[in-house]
Amino acid sequence: MSTLLIAAASFVGFLIAYHTYGRWLGRKIFSLDPSRATPAHTHRDAVDFVPTRKSVIFGHHFTSIAGTGPIVGPAIAVFWGWLPALLWVVFGSIFIGAVHDFGALVVSMRNQGQSIGQIAGRMISNRAKILLLVVLLLELMIVLAVFGLVIAVIFAVYPASVPAVWVSLPLAIAIGLYARKKNAHLLVPTLLGVAVIYLLVYVGIHMPAFNIQSLVASAGSTNPYLSPTVLWTAVLFIYCFIASVLPVWLLLQPRDYLNSQQLFVSLGLTIVGLFIAAATGQADLFASAPAIATGQALPPDAPPILPFLFITVACGAVSGFHSMVSSGTTSKQLDHEGDAKLVGYGSMVMEGALAVVVIFACCAGVGMGYFERQYTNADKTQFEVVAKLDAQGQPIKGQDAWREFYAITKTDPKTGEVKGGWAAMGLATKIQAFVNGGSNFLHTLGIPIYFGGMMLAVMVACFAATTLDTATRLQRYVVQELGHAIHVKPMQNKYVATAIACVGGLAVAIFAGSVPGKGGMILWPLFGACNQILAGLGFLVIAFYLIRRSKPIWFLIAPAALMLILPAWAMGWNMFHPETGWLASEKYLLLGFGILIQLLVVWLILEAAIALRHAKQEGLLHHAKSKASNA
Repeated sequence: MSTLLIAAASFVGFLIAYHTYGRWLGRKIFSLDPSRATPAHTHRDAVDFVPTRKSVIFGHHFTSIAGTGPIVGPAIAVFWGWLPALLWVVFGSIFIGAVHDFGALVVSMRNQGQSIGQIAGRMISNRAKILLLVVLLLELMIVLAVFGLVIAVIFAVYPASVPAVWVSLPLAIAIGLYARKKNAHLLVPTLLGVAVIYLLVYVGIHMPAFNIQSLVASAGSTNPYLSPTVLWTAVLFIYCFIASVLPVWLLLQPRDYLNSQQLFVSLGLTIVGLFIAAATGQADLFASAPAIATGQALPPDAPPILPFLFITVACGAVSGFHSMVSSGTTSKQLDHEGDAKLVGYGSMVMEGALAVVVIFACCAGVGMGYFERQYTNADKTQFEVVAKLDAQGQPIKGQDAWREFYAITKTDPKTGEVKGGWAAMGLATKIQAFVNGGSNFLHTLGIPIYFGGMMLAVMVACFAATTLDTATRLQRYVVQELGHAIHVKPMQNKYVATAIACVGGLAVAIFAGSVPGKGGMILWPLFGACNQILAGLGFLVIAFYLIRRSKPIWFLIAPAALMLILPAWAMGWNMFHPETGWLASEKYLLLGFGILIQLLVVWLILEAAIALRHAKQEGLLHHAKSKASNA
């Protein structure tokens, strides 16, 4: 029953926050005015600036900011215990992440849909603009490499998900064309699209799926540059180039809306399953994983919870990447200013709810049992799902299942060698923990274990694809803006800028490391800290906007300080720890990127400090003018 109460309290807390704190921000701080024309109308071009229904733009924004971040991050962080991760997700998303996203969206909307980098140039200095654009360029390059790898891993671990994920793209285009031609709502055709996706999940499970691994193996190739990961990554970046230059109404909006409806179905069913499992005693959070892991419950090579919890769980609590989405694509599509609260604040607390479900799935859900698929015929089209057994022949459940997934100092029974630990927690393990635990929740509703798992795997892959090509479009904007700032005309061209974005992300993914295709994960340790630092810089831009309008900023001070200090602390630990730091382990690529980012951030903060006095003067002048006009 305690598991049920904790889950219910978390979701109710998000609802209360949206209707109280979110309303206060919208009315008292940002003074949203539904009658004011948005950039979608004033700069309408039918490509990037397109007035969009509130429900559709919510779907785009939510799926773009979520991606796999609120899944992978919490799935890692629960090894410190579920309680710290849960508290950070709930309170972080309400008081930090949602404020950051909402603020970045409003500031961009009030500045002709400009990106956070352009706005920094106008409010702080031109040098600040160039500095922030360089930070954004580096951040997005890592994002592109990482999310390309995430999708490739999902396709490798869950090949049955391949047909559903790829068919969702032409489905989205068909829905977009239908909606534009008929001027119709997207809900009914989108729900039909979700039904088609789930039908393809069933087909993918019971028929051999298109599998690049099989093609590579049949060709007998041992060339590392023709590995499944590299080939999938190349295919994905070709798709990204095409998707990011198409008009938003043709693919981006209907695809994101389709993915959001798929998420609402999967997430809604998972939450119902969670409540049933908790109410009937099948899921027990306390019996499945430690609330706070200490001593032998922690991997011996684990980094300290402070500051790394706040870097590991980013998208589920706060993420600098969200400011790029808010100011890069979403602000160009809002139909009315009044929609900003739902889209900006509401999407972030919804993402927090997703992260809460992930925490419960990776702890209480995994504790319900550890299942695996066994084929019963040679062509691998018939199978049965059976519980994994321990050495005594008993099903693995509770903390034993949790420890199995998180490789907490497992001992090989043959050699006696201790395996596992923090460094051994691969990306596939984190995704499998969520899929396995979530499918256990779905099973309480009568959904077969493996079908439920494939539903969730397809959801994760579609989310990652959404973030991947949205990030490509954002990187195109950044390259174009940087081209304007440094007066390089070719970089200002849409197609050249998109090519630079795709080639840069692909190059990092394939070549930034000794193993082709693993570059994204080599740079992953940079992503968390860089992403959270970017959130701190986003708060600085929001604060300058409010100061120049004589608005209060007291509610931004603590979040901004946390998001500048904790990531810098974590990156310093990663760079200079005497035993495992990048300097000590001779990881000079990571060290160089880390030093460069830290120097850029310090420089940017100094630029902000210099410009603060002028911003305050403008705020006083604005206040005086407002009083005079009211008089």
